[in-house]
Amino acid sequence: MSQDLTDLQLLHELEPVVEQQINRHMKMKKDWNPHDYVPWSDGKNFYALGGQEWNPEESKLSEVARTAMVQNLLTEDNLPSYHREIAMNFSMDGPWGFWVNRWTAEENRHGIALRDYLLATRAVDPVELEITRMEQVTRGFSPGQNQQGDLFAESLFDSVMYVSFQELATRVSHRNTGKACADPVADQLLQRVSADENLHMIFYRDVSGAGLDIAPNQAMTSLYRVLSNFKMPGYTVPDFRRKAVIIAVGGVYDPRIHLDDVVMPVLKKWRIFEREDFTGEGARLRDQLGKVIEELEDTCQKFEIAKERRLERERKVAEKKAAKNLLATTSSAAS
Repeated sequence: MSQDLTDLQLLHELEPVVEQQINRHMKMKKDWNPHDYVPWSDGKNFYALGGQEWNPEESKLSEVARTAMVQNLLTEDNLPSYHREIAMNFSMDGPWGFWVNRWTAEENRHGIALRDYLLATRAVDPVELEITRMEQVTRGFSPGQNQQGDLFAESLFDSVMYVSFQELATRVSHRNTGKACADPVADQLLQRVSADENLHMIFYRDVSGAGLDIAPNQAMTSLYRVLSNFKMPGYTVPDFRRKAVIIAVGGVYDPRIHLDDVVMPVLKKWRIFEREDFTGEGARLRDQLGKVIEELEDTCQKFEIAKERRLERERKVAEKKAAKNLLATTSSAAS
């Protein structure tokens, strides 16, 4: 089969696979209700209804857990942009259209549940959260952007391969955030969200796998472009870099997790480095992808060194603070 298929041809060729994946998804999915995972009894009115405004001391989450959960929520809030992206690239006809709408409906639960939990437990500043949501959604998002910020034309393969990695990354991030919360309610909620993300990942991963079989070189071109320019959709969140550092140092999502738990499992599932159907440019890009993996490994090692230095500085600051407090207490007792 020609390796220069148009997106319209690819949509047609992959339609039976999409229908098969939808049928599997509908059998495997578990319906759930966001309100069942929110501790409503912890909630109380804010100032506008005669209650109290938020106080930082009310939050029971650690800085890492709070930052990660808010980052995850703001990422989910950009659902309108994600819906637009896949609708434009997948079409709204037949099985493709059904999936676009079904996926959107399932994803919408995540933002609802996370926001309700955070507000009911008073874990975050609701005013700041709403201000940031407005800015985030106004910015929008497009995965068709390289490391220099330049937009490139997206193909169907670009889109479906990007979400194969992104959905898995989101699943891992939500799951690790749940553990970091040290709250069984939050952990159960994020387990439920992670289960949705896992099924979404399976859909996109297996559709992409079928695409690799249909047009391996064409698919390889997109795979290389996606991984060499990969950014999580949350990168448009205001103050993203600082938040990403907190999340990474806290062990929720860091370069090692990205490489070992997201990138490599998908590449192994597709047997990228074992396949023998890449030729010409496809084979060259597969070799180049190996170098991208080496660069990611180098990034992991550099991060671990930087992380240990940061943690050591934080330990020293904590020790000095503890010693100062002890001295103040001793002096007060002596007087």
